[in-house]
Amino acid sequence: MDITQLILDDHHEQRRLFAILEQIPDDDRPALKAVWHRLATFLEAHARAEEKFFYPQFLKIGRAKGITLKAESETEDAIEDHNEIRDAIAAVEKITGTKIGTAAWRKAVAAANKANGDHMAEEEREGLTNFRLKATLAERHILAVSFITFEAQHLEGVTAANPDPEKWVKAHG
Repeated sequence: MDITQLILDDHHEQRRLFAILEQIPDDDRPALKAVWHRLATFLEAHARAEEKFFYPQFLKIGRAKGITLKAESETEDAIEDHNEIRDAIAAVEKITGTKIGTAAWRKAVAAANKANGDHMAEEEREGLTNFRLKATLAERHILAVSFITFEAQHLEGVTAANPDPEKWVKAHG
């Protein structure tokens, strides 16, 4: 098992859930609400798992392998991205309810999808690639077990919080 593969698998599931939302008719509010709730919960649990397991180890390995600034920069960017995704989710939540399925709701979901898609693309191109090159398979396996355990334990969700990226890197570096 490899944490980078688990993260990629989660990214696939996130893309799949956004695509499912796009295919549910506007007037099927119970389905939209259920799928949105699952997706929003999954996005937060995934971000928190990355912040708890992947990025601290990414910083540690980056420093040990002589790529400190790159690891710090990529990590700060990822935490900022997570905050943007959280803010986009919060924007959807503000208009969910009687407005679910409306054009305004769809627009807010599309903004969350874009924020998440931009983050995933960058993370896949940079952070995950660099981590695979620098971390051993044994290190990736140990993190994978912790990562998947955390996600399984937080299937019902975790409380969203926007950490300050610079303070976060300092605290976890």
